[in-house]
Amino acid sequence: MARVLIVGAGLTGSLCAALLRKEFPQRPLHIVLWDKARGAGGRMATSRGFHDPKCTVDLGAQYVTRVPDYAEKHQSFYEDLLTHGVLRPLTAPVEGMVVKEGTDNFVTPQGMSSIVKHYLKESAGADIFYEHHVTQIYLKDGKWEVCNTTGSSDQFDIVILTMPVPQILQLQGDIVKIINKSQRQQLESVSYSSRYALGLFYEAGTQIDVPWAAQYISNNPCIRFISIDNKKRNIESSDIGPSVVVHTSVPFGTEHLEWDKEKVQQLILEQLEEIIPSLPKPASIKCQRWRYSQVTKAFPDCPGRITLHTKPFLVCGGDGFIHSNFDGCIDSAMSIVEALKSSL
Repeated sequence: MARVLIVGAGLTGSLCAALLRKEFPQRPLHIVLWDKARGAGGRMATSRGFHDPKCTVDLGAQYVTRVPDYAEKHQSFYEDLLTHGVLRPLTAPVEGMVVKEGTDNFVTPQGMSSIVKHYLKESAGADIFYEHHVTQIYLKDGKWEVCNTTGSSDQFDIVILTMPVPQILQLQGDIVKIINKSQRQQLESVSYSSRYALGLFYEAGTQIDVPWAAQYISNNPCIRFISIDNKKRNIESSDIGPSVVVHTSVPFGTEHLEWDKEKVQQLILEQLEEIIPSLPKPASIKCQRWRYSQVTKAFPDCPGRITLHTKPFLVCGGDGFIHSNFDGCIDSAMSIVEALKSSL
């Protein structure tokens, strides 16, 4: 039985696992996912309030946009998620949103991480391990020996890397020699924006009186986007408190990237009070630093994936190899699985 390791339980990694199950139903594959975080989602993260786990907020991606170029190509993916209730049309008012002709926007009633969890469920039988941060990859006896910060290692026939490109370049071991000079230069050319996100969680019954569900901010040096997350997802309930997410601008995120998170949190809250003076005090707050928020420059020619080694197979994919959105991750996952067909 071929052992496949997927590094990263975000959208690309989870979809790779689901597609491998679908494409090779008769082939016995032992699929394993490792992620350095404590849960699934990657940059499609949904965080729970400390006081009430039913009170959630999307700290990463806010909604899914389907553009005309992908509407037909990825129709089956959208239909699947809509049929299962994972996606619903975005109907709540979002001030400042530029809606291009022919595009459709969708929200996730159970949070953005529910998309990833849906695909993990479809990868039936896959073993998922969190808090497994990969550090080294060695080529040993025709297999990949992969080490992580828990101090353990394991061997695999195929390794798929879906984490942000800078984290691929930080890996040690034989992979350092396997990446040739040209590939390294191309990988080093990939760049990302940085930002902070703040999640504010409230007790049930708290009223937040604003006329919108979300709003893009254009005249504040710190804050770029605010969402009353339960209103955005159309899931207002008297039993669950409201939640608010605040995304900073990229310049603010870049300038304060190495600051202490508590100090950054205070700066964001001060600016938020100027924009919404009537905002009640939250029951709890979470501050998220996104060092790799969105891809600003992808791998040259946007191939969706690159193969570093064929026997045994080692391939890289994710939005860094195409572009930062839902459709980009679908294309990358499909490209990875297509490349694996020859190996499997």
